[in-house]
Amino acid sequence: MNLLSRERSINKINDFATREIPFVFLINFSGEENIVMTPEKAAAAGFFLDMPGMANHTFRKSPGPGIQLTKIPPDPKRYHQAFKHVIDQIHYGNSFLLNLTFPTPIECNYSLQDIFIQSRASFKLYLENELVVFSPERFINIKGNTISSNPMKGTIDASIPGAHSLLASDPKEDAEHNTIVDLIRNDLSMIASHVRVKRFKYIEKLKTHQGELLQMSSENTGKLPVNFMKSLGDILFRLLPAGSICGAPKKKTLEIIREIEAYERGFYTGIFGYFDGQNLDSAVCIRYIEKQWKKLLFKSGGGITFMSDCKKEYEEMQKKVYVPVY
Repeated sequence: MNLLSRERSINKINDFATREIPFVFLINFSGEENIVMTPEKAAAAGFFLDMPGMANHTFRKSPGPGIQLTKIPPDPKRYHQAFKHVIDQIHYGNSFLLNLTFPTPIECNYSLQDIFIQSRASFKLYLENELVVFSPERFINIKGNTISSNPMKGTIDASIPGAHSLLASDPKEDAEHNTIVDLIRNDLSMIASHVRVKRFKYIEKLKTHQGELLQMSSENTGKLPVNFMKSLGDILFRLLPAGSICGAPKKKTLEIIREIEAYERGFYTGIFGYFDGQNLDSAVCIRYIEKQWKKLLFKSGGGITFMSDCKKEYEEMQKKVYVPVY
């Protein structure tokens, strides 16, 4: 598949949007090696999306065996070393929130295509024989000249007694969520006016093959310039990477992430979406499984602050290794 550089991706998005041509896109965490093409060409190349208002595939669900997923958790000692490095950087004042991620090898009786077809999520992506995403997190949505973003920060096992209240009142989760909401509000202010928090700290329930999770989100909105279509690519890339999957302050935190994460994120924590000729919707590439050398890796992580507990963060990272098939 033809992968585009940052500059070529921006130019192609600007061109499609100016001419009101529908397109789909998948943007790497680094902003390089991206895919931008019409939905029809994407399907022919093995790039499929399923999200609100669009699907460029004809796959159909069919009865099959129950899903079986086995995790091979990463070494807790290695995670602890990375966690300690993050905490040190926070104490030095170089970051106050960092999203630390690790790959978890998994074994599953479903193929990537099976997971794409059978999973239930608002935003799904399948790159044939390479990766699958079943994301619950919207990145940005543009309708008319209104732009909105829904950062997701804060996760808890729904089976814990009083889980809803615990998530809403937890000091660490509260600080993490407030930081990301402020970061996203600042990001939107670079490209939009009248930016505000429309909904703050709403909690949604997610079903998985291993139970239910509660996750906390907020919605920020703003108004784009009248002629924004001509620079849609520039707008999109100016907001990257998504604040919820890096941290704050963004530039320095990204430097620390590259230093301590001993693997390439690739398309994980990038974004994907669809432009219908007038409006755009997109999601963050989280809840992500990738095939490498015939083995499957589930990439997951969580936000670290000075209040974080290493054991709890490791457990949360592993809680996110799930498939929403039920």
